[in-house]
Amino acid sequence: MTATLIDGKAVAADLKQKIQENVTYLKSEYGVTPGLATVLVGERPDSKAYVASKQKACAELGMNSYGLPLPADISQHELLTQVQALARDSNVHGILVQLPLPEHLDAETILGAIPIEKDVDGFSPLNVGRLSMKNREPLFVPCTPLGCLRLIESTGTQIEGARAVVLGRSNIVGLPMAFLLLHRNATITICHSRTRDLPDLVRQADIVVAAIGKTRFVQGSWIKPGAVVIDVGINEIPDATKKSGKRLVGDVDFDSAQAVAGFITPVPGGVGPMTIAMLMQNTLTAAQRAAGLIK
Repeated sequence: MTATLIDGKAVAADLKQKIQENVTYLKSEYGVTPGLATVLVGERPDSKAYVASKQKACAELGMNSYGLPLPADISQHELLTQVQALARDSNVHGILVQLPLPEHLDAETILGAIPIEKDVDGFSPLNVGRLSMKNREPLFVPCTPLGCLRLIESTGTQIEGARAVVLGRSNIVGLPMAFLLLHRNATITICHSRTRDLPDLVRQADIVVAAIGKTRFVQGSWIKPGAVVIDVGINEIPDATKKSGKRLVGDVDFDSAQAVAGFITPVPGGVGPMTIAMLMQNTLTAAQRAAGLIK
């Protein structure tokens, strides 16, 4: 068996096309242009690249992008003041504070200052709390796990009743991913660095989501034949054949897993494109809600 590749670029492109159509309609019929504010503290190259990609996506879809670059030594009070100003700006429908923040800043306090209706990253304690409860709908869900869910759904796999293993328990991916699958009536196992008999647990899974941050950690021998494998990991390894001298791989050993799985995401080109697409969808939803078109 050779797994079918889940083309995140193609799924994201389809979604972005629909988003663009809705943005055009919102502008022409209601005079509302969705606006996303990105707050970047410091000069981390990876953070700058992530923010630039989000700003580029806004431009491509006809959304307004408000970039707010701030110095790494900004005080907690000054940063909080800036975020609160964005919260009051009616042209800004979504606010994204790029993480991680410098160590002297309290990220929880900063994220807590983002109104729940503008929390397009889905990191507000209120949105996270709603996601973790039955019959409590969050206004927004974190973009990466939401994108992972869309990729799983694109395979036609029945989530209800399936056994799902999520490797990783971060607030950004692992925990919200588990809750999303649980709300779809999957049976969930969350694995982490202290989990015993990890390969045996993974072998029971119809759906595997790997977000553990370890290069090629999940082996093909761990995968149940026919399983859906979603690889969230982004890791650099040396590669002399590349001009940069390195390339990206995931948390799953792709070659061995592809020989066993039913569906698998590549790295790159799998989860990554979906994260930005879901952020754009959340921003559109925020603008539609602000215009009174949806609840």
